[in-house]
Amino acid sequence: MFTLQGLLQQLAPCRDAPACWLGLSGGLDSMVLLDALVQLRRDHPLPPLKAIHVHHGLHTDADRWTEHCARECAARDIPLHIERVQLPGGGSIEELARDARYGVFERLLETGDWLLLAHHADDQLETLLFRLLRGTGLRGLAGMPSSRVLGAGQLLRPLLPWSRQQLADWAHQRQLNWIDDPANADPRYARTTLRHELLPQLRQRWPSMPQNLLRLAEHATEANELLDERAAEDLSLAAGGVIDDWLCCWPSLDMTILATLTAARQKNLLRYWLHSHAIRLPDQRHLHSLMSQLGAAADGQPIVQLDGAQLHRSSGRLWLLPAGGVPAGVDQPLAQLTDTRLTAGNGRLYLRPGAGIAIREGVWRIGYRCGGEQIKLPGRPRQSLKDLFQQAGIPVWLRPAIPLLYCDNQLISVAGRWTAEGAAAGSSEAGFSVCWEPVLD
Repeated sequence: MFTLQGLLQQLAPCRDAPACWLGLSGGLDSMVLLDALVQLRRDHPLPPLKAIHVHHGLHTDADRWTEHCARECAARDIPLHIERVQLPGGGSIEELARDARYGVFERLLETGDWLLLAHHADDQLETLLFRLLRGTGLRGLAGMPSSRVLGAGQLLRPLLPWSRQQLADWAHQRQLNWIDDPANADPRYARTTLRHELLPQLRQRWPSMPQNLLRLAEHATEANELLDERAAEDLSLAAGGVIDDWLCCWPSLDMTILATLTAARQKNLLRYWLHSHAIRLPDQRHLHSLMSQLGAAADGQPIVQLDGAQLHRSSGRLWLLPAGGVPAGVDQPLAQLTDTRLTAGNGRLYLRPGAGIAIREGVWRIGYRCGGEQIKLPGRPRQSLKDLFQQAGIPVWLRPAIPLLYCDNQLISVAGRWTAEGAAAGSSEAGFSVCWEPVLD
């Protein structure tokens, strides 16, 4: 039976949050959670409560649902944020709507805030069955987590211990008003078939099926925790070893250490590493493809596209980069020898008075590699930038973004790290130092 005291126990993780947001669709489940939270606030100290309603515009009655949420929140003196979203074309409507909804949630949550969603035990069963039918892995068998990180805050599902019927009993007892979304009975959606056809038949044939599936999810959760512990140990070894200031800002794994692991541990580490950086995990087929590409010839530079990121194998490491990679630099004038934000978005060049490069008259500019550039370093023969970067272990993907400092078309410095012979300031000359920061917060 659903009780206020039981809900209060489920809310323990967020009792000290600066604010709680309730994802309010206007349906039975979220209305029960809204009503129960308002009741609990009368007798227990809870964080300030605000509601979010996402208007997807997918149904002719969507405006009426928004009005319903506004009316119910106003009656309970709960602030309501209404966000209208427009879904892109193509793909699954369910997935597109979910992505849009969670995008709104993530954007609104401030540091330390919690988002409360009204998923219940039947939703968990449907999720588990849906994933089983799609051939999910062990992480998918754990079902929806009761809590997880979401943007700057956290997500909590406090109704997971109760069934839809238990929530409906509460709603009828409290004489609540709610919206019935016709999509919940639309046979075009896979979850509708699970809910109205498959689950009732399974319950009738195997009455203990719900408890057994939920217990399976608990076992999978424990197994995932053990796998994560092992992955964390492997990550502590494979992620280390980068001391170059230009490279520390990008996550990477040492390919030599990765190669010492079994295939199962490699995949486990990759899943854990990508998940820790909020990258959507590839399915098993794409994971196999990723592993085969990473095992290509040592002199290759494979690039693997992920959802929202790129993986590059270069200079003995596996690098996790933004979806568009690191932007190549764009030439720009340098009218003053002062801190300069690079126009292509490849960081900032810090130029400060002091020992380093001599200040000379001439036209200063910031350029980038076009091919064939050479520099003569003090006490060394002239060499190409390509050889210089190779010797320093600078990955291929970073080289087009490295700013080159020119004066009157003479290469003076490579981002402050290498300065041409004769360009250094003498003891009686005015000079300046150069430092490149590749990534800006």
